[in-house]
Amino acid sequence: MQSKEESCYIAKIIAEIRADHQTMSFRAMFYKIDPQSMGRDKFEQLCKDLGLKREQKRSGHRTTDSSGVVRFDNLLAGMTLTGINQAWSSDITYFEVCGTFRYITFILDCYSRMVLGYSVSKRLTTEQTTFPSLKMAVKQRGGSLPKGIIFHSDGGGQYYDKNFLAYTQKHQMKNSMCEMAYENGKAERLNGIIKNKYLVFYNIRSFEELCKGVDRAVTLYNDEKPHKALRYKTPSEYEKQLIMRIKS
Repeated sequence: MQSKEESCYIAKIIAEIRADHQTMSFRAMFYKIDPQSMGRDKFEQLCKDLGLKREQKRSGHRTTDSSGVVRFDNLLAGMTLTGINQAWSSDITYFEVCGTFRYITFILDCYSRMVLGYSVSKRLTTEQTTFPSLKMAVKQRGGSLPKGIIFHSDGGGQYYDKNFLAYTQKHQMKNSMCEMAYENGKAERLNGIIKNKYLVFYNIRSFEELCKGVDRAVTLYNDEKPHKALRYKTPSEYEKQLIMRIKS
C-alpha cells in the first residue's frame, strides 16, 4: 500500500516539477524526488506513461495518477459555505532543501482559511503526510467534531489509505475528491502562499530548519496575515468573531 500511495503522488510531483522546469530530464527529477518505492528505470517509465517527453511545454496535464483510486464525489462543487467546520481541504506540496525534495501537507478550514493541521516529511507515506495532519486538525478543533464535515482533497493515495479513511469515518466526516487542481483551489493557494511568501525567505538548509520554518509560517499566516476574502481579518480574528457572534 505504501508503494501504491507514493506512486500516485509522485505523478503529481512530476507534473509540478515539469510545470516549473520544462526541460528537466527524467533522471534529474528522479534524484530530486528520491522516491522510496521505485528505482530509476521504473520512475522513468512512469514519466513516459504520463505522456511526458524529454522536453515539454507547460500543459493542463492531470497532476494525480488516479489509476486504482477509491474515488469519492466532489461534494464541494456548487456548495455555498456559511460557517466553519463545514468543509476542510487538504493538499500535499514539495519544498526543495539543498537539492532534495521534502513534503508539506496542509489542512485548512475552507470557510475561515485557518490552517488546522500540517506535517513536514521526508517521504510521501500516509503515516508521514495526511494522517498526522488530520490528527493535528482534529486536536485543534478540540477533539470532538460536528457530524458531516466534508474532507476535500485530490485523488492522491494518501487520501484513500484504509487507515486514513477509518479515521475520517470515526469522526463522521464525508470524503470528497476533485479531479483537477483548480477544484481544490483554496488548498493550492495556501501551498503557494506558505512557500513563496514565507519559506523562500528563510534560507532553509536542513529538514529541521524546514520544520521550524513551516511552524513559523503557519503561525504568521493564521495570526497575522489579513485576507481580503475575510474582510481583511486574519483567520484567527475571523474565527473569534464568528464564535462571539454565535455565543451572543
